[in-house]
Amino acid sequence: MKLEGQTYESVTADFAWNIPANYNIGVDACDKWADGSGRVALIYEDHDGKATKYSFDQLKSLSGRFANSLLRHGARRGDRVAIFLPQSAETAIAHLAVYKAGMIAVPLFALFGVDAIEHRLGDSGTVALITDLSGIEKLRDIRQSLPELQSIYNVDGGEAGTQAGIYSFWGELQAASSDFTPVETTADDPAVIIYTSGTTGKSKGALHAHRVLLGHLPGVELSQQGFPTDATLMWTPADWAWIGGLFDVLLPAWHHGVPVLARRFAKFDGEAAFDLMERHGVSHTFLPPTALKMMRTVERPERWSLSLKSVASGGETLGEELIEWGRNTLGVTINEFYGQTECNVVLSSCAALYEPRIGAIGRCVPGHRVKIVDDAGQEQPPGTIGNIGVESPDPVMFLGYWQHEAATREKYRGRYLVTGDLATCDEDGFFRFVGRDDDVITSAGYRIGPGAIEDSLLRHPAVYMAAVIGAPDSARTEIVMAFIVLNPGFVGDENLARDIQQHVKTRLAAHEYPREIRFVETLPMTATGKVMRKELRLQVVSENGT
Repeated sequence: MKLEGQTYESVTADFAWNIPANYNIGVDACDKWADGSGRVALIYEDHDGKATKYSFDQLKSLSGRFANSLLRHGARRGDRVAIFLPQSAETAIAHLAVYKAGMIAVPLFALFGVDAIEHRLGDSGTVALITDLSGIEKLRDIRQSLPELQSIYNVDGGEAGTQAGIYSFWGELQAASSDFTPVETTADDPAVIIYTSGTTGKSKGALHAHRVLLGHLPGVELSQQGFPTDATLMWTPADWAWIGGLFDVLLPAWHHGVPVLARRFAKFDGEAAFDLMERHGVSHTFLPPTALKMMRTVERPERWSLSLKSVASGGETLGEELIEWGRNTLGVTINEFYGQTECNVVLSSCAALYEPRIGAIGRCVPGHRVKIVDDAGQEQPPGTIGNIGVESPDPVMFLGYWQHEAATREKYRGRYLVTGDLATCDEDGFFRFVGRDDDVITSAGYRIGPGAIEDSLLRHPAVYMAAVIGAPDSARTEIVMAFIVLNPGFVGDENLARDIQQHVKTRLAAHEYPREIRFVETLPMTATGKVMRKELRLQVVSENGT
């Protein structure tokens, strides 16, 4: 989309989707740019600060080699291939290879624990996995419970050959041919499963088609001030396992031939982020609100000379203070956007077209039809609180939850996919977030479902019953809080609380452990025996006076 000299109304009126019948993410994001020119695609900086550049030509060759290796070891079109790595060249190569081979990528957050991995690999029926030594260590005790997992590729090289089905990633690439003809896929063929948190039971896999990349482009272009205008290098601290890192940054940038910087901090650091962006001359970035809040606390940010042209942010509502800080410190107006794993970046602000309204999460991105609807899917008048609904069909909308048809049906109200969030929309089309109609916790930019955490808590020998909610927090929006009824013989003291926290942190994920634990005698229950999380939330809100 060209924004110069345009208005929001003109851009919206002129927009039309162009979704070809045959389309493949890997070809679009890489092979079309591999023309022998050596055009830079990726700059990977390791933890020691050493930077390595990869061209589109190299990535085409390396992804072709990996696709051939997957085929040689029995993976076939439609099979699921999991990528359990942080931002890295290997992660990018694996994604491109999987798409080009007509397989389905299953990105996994590098900090997931054993329980989270076991569920996602088992539920998806993953046949091949790319990981590192730490990932292989987490697999030791669960490998036997994953009969469909036949091949494991270790990017660190060690452990290869020590067990049947474990291979050296780079060794395999060296031995394989780079001659590979991508599978011809349609735009509606499945390409990726991204697991999203739910309120009950295990997390569900949102299955997306190849068209999901094209569906993201209007939202990325709007939130990034007419991207790729003035774009020289794009970066995000968000992990590529999440839809924000993968489809808001990596793949849209490559669609436009813009290089991406890969540098995933083990723990986000505001000063390190400033330093990284200055050293590499980052022009465009997606910074989650929590990252922005941490950067705001850095003293004397004028020490760094930044080259930023655009900053986008999403996941939580930004306040006036953070918007103003962005203008004064980063030199840009931060554009907020809104979406979710099932249907992403459908609302956005765009300072290049209009002044943002503080407290609003944006207007409809051109090409998407978003309305406030009631529980029956009926559109509501301006100012009415209701469900954020996205009209289907829509190129960015998921195909459905993997092997969960009932849950997929429940996601829709008539022709609208409802996001689970409540909002209002004014007469000018600005949406304002009100709250959620479910129990999903929004913490530091992550959407966390209580079900998996409660399940993990119940595996601790001291826990008889558990309920998890999101408690208000100024830095993270919410923190995970657990209410626990203990088994007889256990004392609810600080030592036990720390032990339970560590149990969840190592078994599930570091960002999902309960930062606060309350030991209680009973939990509020419905007549049918369901925990009333809403009562617990109201109790906490009342205590805080908010």
